[in-house]
Amino acid sequence: MIGVYQSGLRGAGVRAVNRTWGGGAALLGRRCFATTAAPSTEDAAKAAKAAAAAARRIGHRAQLANPKTCRRIVVKVGSAVVTRSDERGLAIGRLASLIEQVSQLHNDGREIVLVTSGAVAFGKQLMHHQNMMGRTLRQAMASSPQAASAAMPVDPRSCSAVGQGGLVALYDAMFQQYGVISAQVLVTKNDFQVPKTVGHLTDTINELLAMKVIPIVNENDAISPPGVLGADLDGVISVTDNDSLAANLAVKLEADAMVILSDVDGIYTAHPAKGGKLLDRFSADDDDVEFGQGSAVGRGGMEAKVGAAMWAYRKGVSVVIANGMRADTVTDVLAGKRVGTFFTNEPSSSVMVTRLARLARQGARGLQRAPGAQRARAIHRLAELLSEREAEVLAANALDLAAGGELSSVLRARLALTPAKLGALASGLRAIADSSCDVLGRVLRRTQLAEGLQMQQVTVPIGVLMVIFESRPDALPQVAALAMASGNGLILKGGKEAQHSNAALLALVREALGESGLPADAVALVSSREDVAELCELKDDIDLIIPRGSKELVASIKALSNGAIPVLGHADGICHVFVDEHADPRKAVDLVVDSKCDYPSACNAMETLLLHRALIGTPTADAVLSALHARGVRVNLGPRLFERFPLASRKADSLAVEYSDLECTVELVDDVEEAIAHIHRHGSSHTDAIVTEDANVARRFLDETDSACVFHNTSTRFADGFRLGLGAEVGISTGRIHARGPVGIEGLLSTKWKVAGDGHCAAHFAAGKDGAPPARSFLHKQLPLADEAGQAPPLLREADS
Repeated sequence: MIGVYQSGLRGAGVRAVNRTWGGGAALLGRRCFATTAAPSTEDAAKAAKAAAAAARRIGHRAQLANPKTCRRIVVKVGSAVVTRSDERGLAIGRLASLIEQVSQLHNDGREIVLVTSGAVAFGKQLMHHQNMMGRTLRQAMASSPQAASAAMPVDPRSCSAVGQGGLVALYDAMFQQYGVISAQVLVTKNDFQVPKTVGHLTDTINELLAMKVIPIVNENDAISPPGVLGADLDGVISVTDNDSLAANLAVKLEADAMVILSDVDGIYTAHPAKGGKLLDRFSADDDDVEFGQGSAVGRGGMEAKVGAAMWAYRKGVSVVIANGMRADTVTDVLAGKRVGTFFTNEPSSSVMVTRLARLARQGARGLQRAPGAQRARAIHRLAELLSEREAEVLAANALDLAAGGELSSVLRARLALTPAKLGALASGLRAIADSSCDVLGRVLRRTQLAEGLQMQQVTVPIGVLMVIFESRPDALPQVAALAMASGNGLILKGGKEAQHSNAALLALVREALGESGLPADAVALVSSREDVAELCELKDDIDLIIPRGSKELVASIKALSNGAIPVLGHADGICHVFVDEHADPRKAVDLVVDSKCDYPSACNAMETLLLHRALIGTPTADAVLSALHARGVRVNLGPRLFERFPLASRKADSLAVEYSDLECTVELVDDVEEAIAHIHRHGSSHTDAIVTEDANVARRFLDETDSACVFHNTSTRFADGFRLGLGAEVGISTGRIHARGPVGIEGLLSTKWKVAGDGHCAAHFAAGKDGAPPARSFLHKQLPLADEAGQAPPLLREADS
């Protein structure tokens, strides 16, 4: 037991456990090291026991929220959490909040065991009051409370004996407010050295839990080894003791989880004041961690907490260390939220994703330095690899399709790769490559600021992008090619349903980069939602997040980023097709059917069909609706149309629905003006089209409809980077800042300003103190972007450089 623990924490844990449990730890240590030379059958039994513990242990935070997988929980409350900052008495407000959370979980069917302290603090408060009552008024007024407290010797064991009864009564009264019965269980260190006593203890707690009673387990400090007089609580309410007590109980009771509440947010890579980052997950393999001092009211510190937690974790108990000083910590942890540090057998995602992001930054700078032709060669090579490795990619995709047996037909269509898809993908990559040679460093503006002082505005990469896409593995090489062409680093997160396909395609991307002499680390792939959550906090390492997918995905990423990193995306894809009274019937049928049925789940698919009121009862309207019916499209009528035909179809629940399936809304409008107003009221500013032969009506629609893409006699499905000649897209933006519509290479660029002078100072352009004219004058003369040969003149002449 201790031997395994020692290997995980490189020796630190043994000292913590020996310090806590004395002779018991030595006995366990002998037992462990004797096992090293035991027969193979014992080794096999030990291995089987460890495997069973691993199988029982919760592997993901989300499982903490499920009472079926996380029913029995030990909550250890640190001394600093329940004790007032002046160390005289309990923090009643925090204690009340804790009891409210525990009662809520208990009433929801969870089995909660509290391991807490507070008797010494409560007794110290009573004895301090007793001391003050025994002093004269003159004595009380002559000294400060701090001085009085320091002058009063405190025996912690006596404080515990005085405070224990009141503490039990306080817990009982607080729990009764929620209709919950609690029971006090006092133990000592020696109890855990006697197997028979341990058996009685676990039997008692199991019986209490079965009777829907919350056991409150506390070390009996009244008979603990004496502390030092006047040493406050140090040596009595030992955090190390309670952490180890909770760990032992959790293992003996076969708890599903243990929550350790302290006065810090969790485990940090270093002290927060030194730039340390909170670890969302902690593994025994994490070596980039520093341990600080213990709290004022305990001596265990974070190292002891990690020691006890890791020991319980290896025995099959899931562990979270979190801040008990914050509101709702316990309920948030057991709701699966990213609160505190979660113990896992995987390396900390914080350390891993930070390293990935920084490698992507370094790789991006390598891409930026490379000539455009070199970046283009890498993209051409990626297109070739898609053809050369087609069989491997399709085999990986087949694994994903086989594993996704319960996926809907829409998701399966997105997930599936075919030779035709890969061929079209390769064609798009070649188009990106051919247009990428002069993407970076392109001069957008040249200005002669003054004599000998010239400015250029040139294109540069944004930096490091994080692109999140759902289901569609073909998005991976498209986005990677755009990042390569624009010189950006890239971190990708694909859907778990496409994990084999994504891994195979990423290997091709990195191979193409490496073969072309470019840094392969410029493009990386992460696999979990926790990784994404970590990346959303790296505002110094990630420059732009682009979620490709549902409005729920976009909203969740914006919430995770919380404004720290810009998010480019669209909230909905509520696209309209307005069939005007002057529409060509054949075009109307073809364009409406294509907009809805070509790819129903795409964000640029038609969701609402607007019909001019003059078309009702005409062959044009009948032909359009019949064509939709023939393709299996479910039609929901808007309020105006439903009034006319109440028995003909279903009424739409809303006029702002993104169906993403063979379903749409149909509504009447009086004219183009009302159509535009309807789109502005119920649309999402994505893509909207008009079908008409009236050029004036079409012109008004294109000019006044405030959407990212507006089309005339064209399917909404043309709102696509490849179809619009961009080669591919990283996504479609409905925002109004930086990029709008399909985002290709141009949308992944920023600019910087280059200025070259010859000792120019701002003071040279200011008037003298005596009214003398400035030594230099501004010209601000706009210069042509290209010379007679069509080339942008260099900012610096060869002689200057």
